[in-house]
Amino acid sequence: MAEFNSKVPEGFDAKYDDVNYGEMSSIEYESSSLKAPRKAVVILPAGYDTSKEYPVLYLFHGLGGHEQEWFSGNAKYIIGNLIDSKEAEEMIVVLPNIRAREDSSIPAEEEMYTLEHYKAFDNFINILKDDLMPYIEANYSIKEGRKNTAIAGLSMGGRESLYIGFTLPEKFGYIGAFTPAPGVLGYTNFNVSEKGLFTEENFVVSDEYETLIMIVKGKSDTLVKGVPEKYHKVLETNGVDHIYYETAGGHDFKVWDNALYNFAKELFH
Repeated sequence: MAEFNSKVPEGFDAKYDDVNYGEMSSIEYESSSLKAPRKAVVILPAGYDTSKEYPVLYLFHGLGGHEQEWFSGNAKYIIGNLIDSKEAEEMIVVLPNIRAREDSSIPAEEEMYTLEHYKAFDNFINILKDDLMPYIEANYSIKEGRKNTAIAGLSMGGRESLYIGFTLPEKFGYIGAFTPAPGVLGYTNFNVSEKGLFTEENFVVSDEYETLIMIVKGKSDTLVKGVPEKYHKVLETNGVDHIYYETAGGHDFKVWDNALYNFAKELFH
């Protein structure tokens, strides 16, 4: 696999007065399994027009975040700048709360690194396919089909993007995992052990589906450490085509913003 050029231009994540960043709104949708309203943020592209149809990127937060976390970075400006310069396709971006349990608020520190908390994130696969995606399809003018649907996330959101994208390859043609958390494969960390959402042998996407997969590691990440690289190496062993790169930064938005920029440029072509 050729080395991926992960460089970003100066000002790629800045707000510019002459760029229209589209309309952003908070939404609530019902969960059939949780019997509780769920929150998400939707960013529409500039000039959103219901006579046109748009592809969709579902963008996930991390373990200690919620649907607003990506605004601690510069997601809206990164995507908007790329669309404005025609380096990315016009798209709708959906940022859901992926802590799929009745109480979806950020928990106290003592509960953060627990198996019960992690499983709430894994449960989001059901909320996404049964509730959120149908809601977006019913309420927005979207292009349907896997080649028009992407999923990505940071940290725990990266774990869930890999889990959901690999489990439902018929729904997602693009998968981004930015400093993805442990759990896709078996591990022990923070006094928690999990057998893994996949074994190393079945961590694959069928050749039936052409899928763009991007995994990014922060060179000085002291939280997930070598986990992203392990995912990369297992995919490499399994012959699964993907993009992997390491970039300056830790477990932070220096890395995540870089990753979002590079991922968004690859979508929906």
